[in-house]
Amino acid sequence: MLRIRRDGLAKAAGSSVITVSHAGETIAVSLRRSAAARRFTLRVRFAARDAVLTMPSRSSLREAREFTERHAAWISARLRRLPDIIPFEHGAIVPMRGVDHRLAHRPGARGTVWIEAPEEDAAAVELCVAGAAEHMHRRVVDFFKREARGDLERAVLHHTRALGLPPRGVGLRDTVSRWGSCSASGSLNFSWRLVMAPPFVLDYLAAHEVAHLQHLDHSERFWALARRLCPQTDRAEAWLSAHGAHLHKYGAAE
Repeated sequence: MLRIRRDGLAKAAGSSVITVSHAGETIAVSLRRSAAARRFTLRVRFAARDAVLTMPSRSSLREAREFTERHAAWISARLRRLPDIIPFEHGAIVPMRGVDHRLAHRPGARGTVWIEAPEEDAAAVELCVAGAAEHMHRRVVDFFKREARGDLERAVLHHTRALGLPPRGVGLRDTVSRWGSCSASGSLNFSWRLVMAPPFVLDYLAAHEVAHLQHLDHSERFWALARRLCPQTDRAEAWLSAHGAHLHKYGAAE
């Protein structure tokens, strides 16, 4: 919950938020101070569906507010242009391993989730979901998580073996800020939404985080190792830059 102060600022999760009004709507903009920033920079985040203002460390909150108010119309327009969320419901088209699948609710069928792909029509691949309609979202998410865990565990095992490292477990998240992470203790975590991307993208993220087990930075040595583990690193980075955020429009955020 945001606590709005008289100056229009709010505190949320330890960060400042400016609220401005435009055409009768209230817009919340998160503030981020940066020592490297030389000017104010506004951006609308596709995945988080919010706006962020990056500001120089020495700038005042008054200046930040004035800048945000001048650009309220731009922020509002960009937020309105964000694509709608595609819920996990009957008839929705969702990707899995880079291939579109049509969700098909099968209330009278046994089981949970399975794939049907008629041989004569490769474009009609269906992801079938049994049970009541109100459980469809959870069942699809659970299915994607199981598939993602299996794919990621195999990919991580492949890359750790290549480096002569012991096997690592895989944790799953649904974060909007990063696709994977490697902690100082060697814990590996990934977004389960990677199972929606083409397999070479998931493999790259697995290689990327495994490379961090040896180089916990983004130095030249790290990138050399990541590219050795995954020759399609540049292709995967380009795919994520162009399409990665769109993976967050499927289903509601957890």
